[in-house]
Amino acid sequence: MLKKKIAFVVQRYGREVNGGAELLCRQMAEHMTERYEVEVLTTKAIDYITWKNEYPSDQEELNGVLIRRFPVSKTRNSKKFDALSARVFTHQSTPEENQQWMEWQGPYCPALLDFIQEHQANYQVFIFFTYLYYTTYMGLPLVREKAILLPTAHDEPPIYVPIFRDFFHLPKGIFYNTPEEKALVERLFHNGEILNNQGMGGAGIETPAHPQPEIFREQHDLERYLIYVGRIDKSKGCAQLFQYFEEYKRRNPGTLKLVLMGKPVMEIPSHPDILPLGFVTDEEKYNGMAGAEALVLPSRFESLSLVVLESMSLGVPVVVNGKCDVLKEHCIRSNAGLYYRDYFEFEGTLNYLLNRTELRKQMGELGVEYVEKNYRWDKIVDRLSQMVEMVGESV
Repeated sequence: MLKKKIAFVVQRYGREVNGGAELLCRQMAEHMTERYEVEVLTTKAIDYITWKNEYPSDQEELNGVLIRRFPVSKTRNSKKFDALSARVFTHQSTPEENQQWMEWQGPYCPALLDFIQEHQANYQVFIFFTYLYYTTYMGLPLVREKAILLPTAHDEPPIYVPIFRDFFHLPKGIFYNTPEEKALVERLFHNGEILNNQGMGGAGIETPAHPQPEIFREQHDLERYLIYVGRIDKSKGCAQLFQYFEEYKRRNPGTLKLVLMGKPVMEIPSHPDILPLGFVTDEEKYNGMAGAEALVLPSRFESLSLVVLESMSLGVPVVVNGKCDVLKEHCIRSNAGLYYRDYFEFEGTLNYLLNRTELRKQMGELGVEYVEKNYRWDKIVDRLSQMVEMVGESV
């Protein structure tokens, strides 16, 4: 029996792309090959800052998924884009400027839109990843009757731009990552009538059964350390994290270090207890995460957070920004993490956790249980497949 064909539409895709939403798209697409013939429609860009075309080929197969890549027609002028963003986010812009902002947000890829328009009959369903980018904003309306939106929405300035008011009413189905994301979107756009998954989406978390943290500690001469995994960016709260950690070390001398894994897009302070490792292999990543006292995530804007769930799956507690509802609720539902809202809560939370070995062990066990119950791929694939079938049958 032939499998039905579905298409994932996403702004960037590939081994070299390590953004959270893009990685989730790749994992989800690969796991859906168990039930469907899966294609990905994307651009030739790797860098989301410039949108420069870097992938040379038009097609590639990766882990059972056919990737169709289309060239970006305009790279981004960051200086002009940042200036326009400042106007748009403070609601001082015209409707025309809001549309211009979306084009400059990019990736501006008319060839991808043309392909969707011309070949829409070949696919049962289109699954668009992230509300924020031009490929989703312009592509989804072309096939709205067979479109599922996976918005990865969070409380950030772009979601308040007026162009999105109607957009969130267009898809046939919306697949949310968390109940908090669903609540945010429905509060802002009053679109509860659209078919959805009640917020129980997310990602399946796969971590090694037997990581080797002792190898990581020995390699980097570490005793006790916190770990941050992800893009090192002001928008991810890293500037505040560095400020808080440096203040913590002034007030609490000792061997504790902060280990950073990920691509830096901001300056990292030169500090004897901050260790930036850059991009690392998966093996080193999981070895490092497994040996940490806690994973720290200072971002205010998360729609799921794979690294928080990976840390829990490894039995390591998390310390997160309590101003992010998604992260805060992960901690509350799981009892596997703590959250802070200012420096003194950050300091108190760390000291409370670091001084209680048994508590960290108990929180680690609860984290493993939480991920096992809610974030395994068989469960995610079942939920998404059910929506694909419902949307497909309605066309």
